[in-house]
Amino acid sequence: MPFIDLTGMMFGVMRATLDPRIPKERQQTLLVRLEKYAGLAKGYRPVTDLAHERLQERLKANKNLLGPYKGEIEQSLNDAPTLIKGMRDLLAKSGLQGWEKSFGTLEQQLTAYNARLKAELLPRARTDHRLPAEVYANNLREFGVDISPQELIAKSLTSFAEIRNQMQITAGLIAKERGFKDADYRAVMLQLKKDQIPLDKVMPIYAQRLASLEKAAREQQIVTLPQRKAVIRLATAAENAQQPAPHMSPPRLIGNTGEYGEFVLTTSMPPDASGKTMVFDDFTHEAGTWSITAHEARPGHELQFAKMIETGVSTARAVFAFNSVNVEGWALYAEAEMQPYEPLDGQLFALQARAMRAARAFLDPMVNLGEITPEGVKAFLMSDVGLSEGMATQEMQRYTFRAPGQATSYFYGYQRLMETRQAAEVTLGNKFDRQKFNDFVLAQGLVPPSLLRKAVMEEFVPAMRK
Repeated sequence: MPFIDLTGMMFGVMRATLDPRIPKERQQTLLVRLEKYAGLAKGYRPVTDLAHERLQERLKANKNLLGPYKGEIEQSLNDAPTLIKGMRDLLAKSGLQGWEKSFGTLEQQLTAYNARLKAELLPRARTDHRLPAEVYANNLREFGVDISPQELIAKSLTSFAEIRNQMQITAGLIAKERGFKDADYRAVMLQLKKDQIPLDKVMPIYAQRLASLEKAAREQQIVTLPQRKAVIRLATAAENAQQPAPHMSPPRLIGNTGEYGEFVLTTSMPPDASGKTMVFDDFTHEAGTWSITAHEARPGHELQFAKMIETGVSTARAVFAFNSVNVEGWALYAEAEMQPYEPLDGQLFALQARAMRAARAFLDPMVNLGEITPEGVKAFLMSDVGLSEGMATQEMQRYTFRAPGQATSYFYGYQRLMETRQAAEVTLGNKFDRQKFNDFVLAQGLVPPSLLRKAVMEEFVPAMRK
């Protein structure tokens, strides 16, 4: 059964169109869109009516369709007021003239549409979050994971155990260095998390981290970096609601006029259906700032997308080939590349981040196959990975309804990229050059892992042998 979260969709359209990186003349087009969305333009009907009709058409065709997950609808309805306010704030700050009437109409329509969802769709919702096994397996393939859920679980369980052992060793060194009584990695992380950064110091510290990582990348000849600065900013309340985890806001890959990606640092979870609000403490303490900066900024996502823009990677390789395994695999690989050049406490949380990605790769399929409950997922992430309740909650929501299957792509992409690199190293021996390898990988765009390995072994390796 189709569930169309129009409020979230509309917010996404407005945020993308009114992004300060977008030329002003393109932002003006939103005025025309608003009139069409609201059904005020000649020949157009309200988008809310069209969405409702699509649902009725599907129900008429098949009354036995599987309903959407109850938790997804509840969270969507709960987020709607924040997202509507976020849209109004974006428009008010945009400098556009004459948006008030069409947006006022659209706001009323969205409010009525959400009330209709609550009255008509919520009673049809399923209480079981699980997708049919065939649908979930297809989700994995769509994100770029080309192995079965069962094989993914087996690989990631082993990896998690090995990473946890490394975390324990590193935590022991930190405990000895700082005089902590309890050397267990969980206790050490809790101690380090107490060093929360005041809000007015968050952005300066992240800027320092970025500068330190860039310096190490250049001195250690890890990868070629641009000379221009990367951008980091705090999320708005509406952005927190739409995408609770820290993320990179990517630049347009078609029609780009010089804009680049931004590292968006989220600060909290939106309230849940009961009204409870949970704040993150995972990225606002000193030790936790290193790895997330390497992942979202440089040499992770920001660099990967910047390279595609600056080197003119084809639309086929940048857009049509897009897969989460490549994108998230590179960013997790970037974290691992920078880990040795971070302080010991930063290294512990780099390991925690890698453990979380391994945990995702077995918890996501396990919760969708009914092998663990959503509450069990949240408890494991808080106790064994060391996440805050807010972070663990958004992770659980991610696996169950925000994007079932997507979270596995980090672990699998990292594994495949490391496998390709190791094959090249074994083949080339002392002729292997890390910086040239990493630059070559970025130059390939977002091709799937099998094609990337083919390019490395058939193009990069022969070129390095000359």
